[in-house]
Amino acid sequence: MFMGEYNHTVDTKGRLIVPSKFREQLGDEFVVTKGLDGCLFVYSKSEWENIEEKFRNVPLTTKDARKFARFFFAGAASCEVDKQGRILLPVVLREYAGIEKDVVSVGVFNRVEIWDKDKWQESNSYDDMDEIAEHMADLGLGI
Repeated sequence: MFMGEYNHTVDTKGRLIVPSKFREQLGDEFVVTKGLDGCLFVYSKSEWENIEEKFRNVPLTTKDARKFARFFFAGAASCEVDKQGRILLPVVLREYAGIEKDVVSVGVFNRVEIWDKDKWQESNSYDDMDEIAEHMADLGLGI
């Protein structure tokens, strides 16, 4: 399980240091794709294979499924960690997430999310967390 929050910067070539705690779980090669809320999602190879398997069972006649599959898979890229612990984030993914320099990498259960730092701070003010927690309890996820 991924957890934690780490601040880094993307260099001029688009390389990002992957926190060592995440590298241990992700391995040397993993998948980065467009995520929801304007961030990037990072999955280990095995988790990515689980996602692919789930999509194999989705009927192509469902318009929303086709649209989401295009969004999710077309932008995906396999990334390898270099000797300095960095990955090269493809331009299309950096543009989608608005990533230019300051980045926050966060562990979220089965994935890592990569956020532009300003967007992370905007999106995660947690002002309404009590209300959200009530809704989570309705889903059986009460803490």
